Amino acid sequence: MKIENITFSRFVKQKIPFDFVTIQELHETISESKFDLSKPHRIEFHALIIILEGESKHFVDFKEEILSPGTILPIAKGQIHSFNKEVTVKGYVIGFEESFITQNINEKNLFHFLQIYNTSNIQIAKKSIDILKPILQLLGNLHKDIDDNLKLEIIHSTCMTLLFQIKRLACNKHVFFDSERLKNFYLFKELIIKHYSEIHNAKDYAKRLNVSYNYLNEISKEITNKTAKDFIDSWLLLEIKRNISEKKYTSQEIGFKMGFKEPSNFIRFFKKHTQLTPIQFQKKL
Repeated sequence: MKIENITFSRFVKQKIPFDFVTIQELHETISESKFDLSKPHRIEFHALIIILEGESKHFVDFKEEILSPGTILPIAKGQIHSFNKEVTVKGYVIGFEESFITQNINEKNLFHFLQIYNTSNIQIAKKSIDILKPILQLLGNLHKDIDDNLKLEIIHSTCMTLLFQIKRLACNKHVFFDSERLKNFYLFKELIIKHYSEIHNAKDYAKRLNVSYNYLNEISKEITNKTAKDFIDSWLLLEIKRNISEKKYTSQEIGFKMGFKEPSNFIRFFKKHTQLTPIQFQKKL
């Protein structure tokens, strides 16, 4: 199983880094390109899946997510995911480059965006779906508009309105965090993404962030229910699984790539967290 990296421009041909399609349209368009959405693939952009009707399953980084009316799935850049083979749901898929959101955005709104994308599965009440529909309709109309004058700016504002509304409707079911603590956690996560293969020690990350080890532990436990060390290990484990699933490297190569100097230490780490050896895990894929 080869896991392909999907760039935004591969299937989207337009001037602004934003796309808006129904789930049905996405499947039809992609199938014409001989690409199978049910095969795990890594996206190099952000996506937001919004379910209005029906039930299905979606797989994100080896975890099964149940789709039902009111489900909102934020898929972050770099995640591996796959759709169900059969199209049994109705809804929308929004895709956008990270720069589309993060450029020309104030810090407060950026935190709202980060809060949404630090939540793996958001569920709003079925009766609240109608509140989102006018915004989704507006996004669809703007996306098709051939007039490029201020198009990016208007779509950006409308997209942020959608995210605000999702956050507001989900407030009763999801905990969102203090902006300063979330900012520090986001910086911690960004450091892990850059250095997980070199640094496995939480205290080293705390030093780089210029915060105390205890504070880093606090915000990690608050946001992920994991200690800083456990969060580092969970990210490392996820990257190992991603590498194993591509079936391009030997177990020893992956171990060295992930910063383990001894193959036995790598196998011990993986087995501790999965009860499987890397080879056993690969055979189950």
